[in-house]
Amino acid sequence: MTYRVCFVCTGNICRSPMAEHVFRARVSEAGLAGAVEVDSAGTGGWHEGHGADPRTVAVLDAHGYTSEHTARQFRASWFPALDLVIALDEGHARELRRLAPTPEDAAKIRLLRSYDPGAGTDLDVPDPYYGDREGFEECLEMVEAASEGLLAAVSEEIGERTS
Repeated sequence: MTYRVCFVCTGNICRSPMAEHVFRARVSEAGLAGAVEVDSAGTGGWHEGHGADPRTVAVLDAHGYTSEHTARQFRASWFPALDLVIALDEGHARELRRLAPTPEDAAKIRLLRSYDPGAGTDLDVPDPYYGDREGFEECLEMVEAASEGLLAAVSEEIGERTS
């Protein structure tokens, strides 16, 4: 049974596609590509059908990640098929909780940085959209730091399902 993770930010052109590509790489490195499906979406549909922000693409490419992406809006109807819905900031988490059809679906929502033991109490990944490349690099650092903990949690969950 495939474990499904969806990363969610505002427009699905900066933070969530970055998280999607980084986590997909971690999953592949761990040999779990056949067991874990990774994608992303936005809380809004403003950029649906567009590629990722060019700065996201540049930073991903510069660090050796894939970057092919088409933006889409998250739909409440997706909850039953997902195991984890990873919000990039608290505003996204609130919007996702509002969309969740059941308490069980709402329980699938987590903040990405909650998987980073070094994150402290500020669990939001700041939106780099209105800044320069440095903000995108900072975003990548936060995503990479949290991806290790997320991978450990997903691996444990997969292990519990198969035992």
